[in-house]
Amino acid sequence: MTVTDAASATRIVHRPEDGRRIAYEVLGPAHGFPVFLLHGTPGSRLGPRPRGIVLHRLGIQLITYDRPGYGESERVQGRDVAHAAQDVRAIADELDLDRFSVVGRSGGGPHALACAADGNLRDRLIRVAVLVSLAPAGAPGWYEGMNGDNHKQFGNAVTDPAELESEIRRRASGIDVDPDFLLGLLTDQMTTADHRVVSDAALRRQLRLSYRDAIKNGPYGWIDDVLALRRDWKVDLGAITTPVRVWHGGEDTFAPATHSRYLADMIGKTAELDVRPGAAHFDAMPELPRTLRWLAARPALATR
Repeated sequence: MTVTDAASATRIVHRPEDGRRIAYEVLGPAHGFPVFLLHGTPGSRLGPRPRGIVLHRLGIQLITYDRPGYGESERVQGRDVAHAAQDVRAIADELDLDRFSVVGRSGGGPHALACAADGNLRDRLIRVAVLVSLAPAGAPGWYEGMNGDNHKQFGNAVTDPAELESEIRRRASGIDVDPDFLLGLLTDQMTTADHRVVSDAALRRQLRLSYRDAIKNGPYGWIDDVLALRRDWKVDLGAITTPVRVWHGGEDTFAPATHSRYLADMIGKTAELDVRPGAAHFDAMPELPRTLRWLAARPALATR
């Protein structure tokens, strides 16, 4: 059952299996091609996305949702990356979508790949894209080229989860007091390319809104995301048969481009790798409209 919050575009679906609450939004033309956008870490359904006029021009109906523990979605403690396919399937069923595409950005990338690998979902997917994604924890050289802050936080997810949780709680409290708090911390880790992208005032507003909404009911989605990304994903990349576009900025230090190279190798012949020289992590945001155009390519739809 879907309930719409009259004060916003937010809709709530309660999974029939367990009644768990999932918050999502639908943007763009009603008859546009449906694409799920899976937000980063931390993030929410309100995260950066193209303006409505861009979605109309592309003919895209964009669906965003809060992963468990973020925003208005109910927490699932101990979830793994593979769990994301359940929520995407529940929303797609509620919207009566037979065919659709999925894109995941940053921490959303692994969750998009979980949809592509899921046996109950993969036949409904037209195309999948991942932008500046992390690789599974077992990938060789996982930390190489990663900035110091991400190295420390993801390292604590393995060696000291209590310290990780304490630090995320501290950061969530900082965001609650000042929506610019996290952007300030991230700025110290950004490359010149990232600074260029994030200097856009409209994008900064979207990021502040997303971060603030992500932790409005606590830091649990953020904590669970980091732990899930460093555990076994429970995702078989070799089982993916859907066309996958793997895009990365070559100068990324939040999730180095070696992660995407590994993903493309593991997925195999259905993967298309694009590592962009001179681009970095936040360049995934201006890249999104081009990716949406690829995801909605009608020739791919006709072959299914």
